Amino acid sequence: MSTTPESTPGTPGTPEQQVPVRPQTGTDAAASPAEAEAKATFEATGVDVVGLNKSFGDNHVLRGIDLQVAPGEVVCLIGPSGSGKSTLLRCVNLLEVPDSGTVTVGGFEVTDPDVDLDTMRRHVGMVFQQFNLFPHLTVLENCTIAQRKVLNRSQAEAEQVARTNLERVGLSEMETRYPDQLSGGQQQRVAIARALSMDPQLMLFDEPTSALDPETVGEVLSVMRRLAKVGMTMLVVTHEMGFAREVADRVVFMDGGVVVEEGPAAQVIGDPQQERTQDFLARVLHPTDIDL
Repeated sequence: MSTTPESTPGTPGTPEQQVPVRPQTGTDAAASPAEAEAKATFEATGVDVVGLNKSFGDNHVLRGIDLQVAPGEVVCLIGPSGSGKSTLLRCVNLLEVPDSGTVTVGGFEVTDPDVDLDTMRRHVGMVFQQFNLFPHLTVLENCTIAQRKVLNRSQAEAEQVARTNLERVGLSEMETRYPDQLSGGQQQRVAIARALSMDPQLMLFDEPTSALDPETVGEVLSVMRRLAKVGMTMLVVTHEMGFAREVADRVVFMDGGVVVEEGPAAQVIGDPQQERTQDFLARVLHPTDIDL
């Protein structure tokens, strides 16, 4: 069942694990009541990708990808455009069906032909480059429709959950507005709140800031930092190297449909070992990224 223009969040099928809370530092250290509640309620699941291949016609986009994400871990995928990052992300919740290989979410093999996709996706939230909000619905309605249709929550319960997540992303005062009354950064934060309202155990972000004006990028990244601190499992495609170095537990550099290099963020971004990684970072890094 689809409740957003492209997808709905979906659910892994194994026993849930309580995740550790990350240490809080810096300007995001003070938690709102909603974030404090999240520390007690967020649960996470892991991802295991083995031998993943995907082609579009003659274009072999993914070439035997292996990737593991532990529960509560933040992994950032970086690399040039066309390297297969977004396709890999979309294969994790089967928005793209791989040609071969397996994807397991929380021990639940989502590439099994008999998988119930609606059940699988119910607790995997995805945030796209474009916001994919329903233009004719208010902010609050955008955050409640999937809850009511997919999770069968009552209107009152769905609104309570939505308001908690709108507070989490700093938009409590915007619930009666329509998407065209919001900035790009605000719309993307609504999209995050909508995904969180489905109680995800895993969040997938596909270049969530690429469609934003520079002045609104920071507000979205701030929300993602807070999610990382409360232990949400996150797989993030991003060109924001400073964010990746600051927040990611691991960084994976992809090029030509393969994983070229992976490791701790400080190592891959600050001291890359592979020539292809070095060349890419030399083109995209700014001094502020290096000095973090």
